[in-house]
Amino acid sequence: MRGACACAVVCALVALCAGAGLEEATRAAAEKQLLALLGLPRRPAPREPRAPAPRLPRAMRLLYDTRAPLPAAANTARSFYHTPTVLDQRFPHQHRFRLFFNITVPEDEVARSADIIFQRTVGATGGQRLLLYDVVRPGRKGKSEPILRLLDSVPLRPGEGTVTADALSAARRWLKEPQHNHGLLVKLVEEDNLSSKVQFPHIRVRRRATDEEDEWSAVQPLLMLYTEDSRARVARESGESRLTRNKRGAQRRGHRPHHRRKEAREICQRRPLFVDFADVGWSDWIVAPHGYDAYYCQGDCPFPLSDHLNGTNHAIVQTLVNSVNPAAVPKACCVPTQLSSISMLYMDEVNNVVLKNYQDMMVVGCGCR
Repeated sequence: MRGACACAVVCALVALCAGAGLEEATRAAAEKQLLALLGLPRRPAPREPRAPAPRLPRAMRLLYDTRAPLPAAANTARSFYHTPTVLDQRFPHQHRFRLFFNITVPEDEVARSADIIFQRTVGATGGQRLLLYDVVRPGRKGKSEPILRLLDSVPLRPGEGTVTADALSAARRWLKEPQHNHGLLVKLVEEDNLSSKVQFPHIRVRRRATDEEDEWSAVQPLLMLYTEDSRARVARESGESRLTRNKRGAQRRGHRPHHRRKEAREICQRRPLFVDFADVGWSDWIVAPHGYDAYYCQGDCPFPLSDHLNGTNHAIVQTLVNSVNPAAVPKACCVPTQLSSISMLYMDEVNNVVLKNYQDMMVVGCGCR
């Protein structure tokens, strides 16, 4: 099943890259198939030619560049910034602020982890504590206090870089009941006196009046949401793994190295195939990579199958029968036997940055099956 999906991806990419010779209906069908395999319901809207490039959070770029594994069983990462509302005016100070993240994900995705990333400030001293609350129910002035649920309590010390707080339970609640998403309350208190107000916070929680747009974009709090889609979940729960070569420990009895009688270029092997997303017409919404080496498998599976062709026992028998009676069965086929994943950074329909790991996108090894 996984191999079939991988072959379908490559076929769709080849069709789109050669789109100049395709009818519009055929090209649209190939694009629809590829988008479905990538887990996208439709093509994100193209960016206007003169529109500014979307903001790419440093955390997302770092995640992509380092190829770091995603938390838990997640295969997708999404980033969200605070959405300004009229309620922001009620929190004028730097030690206390309400953050609101309008998160949306496809219905088949399950949240596996969620972190709020805060940037540290320079020059802060002493011990402080970050308290992160889920606003279960907002307060009503003069009538009722808000209902808050503590999500995380993080000690703060002078330093550089970032501070991370866990917000998974709130994110899961918002995805289940979006109408009850009232945001998060962030409080900074002194370590030795939790009721005192912090004068010089260790981290940035809201924008200052003196902050320029670019400056604030680089330091504002960021929600990183990690999810697992249905395709990855089914593969994990069923115990499927990527295709691997079938290595046999010893040579088969009676096998003789006759593969040299055919030209090397005719033998089953991996062939070059570079997919350029500009040729596909997707360079306006795929941030990275600009393209990748997909490769494909092609060539003959001659009798007798040599070890380097990684044939299964069934392929060996099929090739033997074909050599005796070609009309009975066809030769074994040259197919991918080892595949690897790639990561893609792209913009979704509402211009949020998404990083997704796609399995079985690049052919690593070929063999006869």
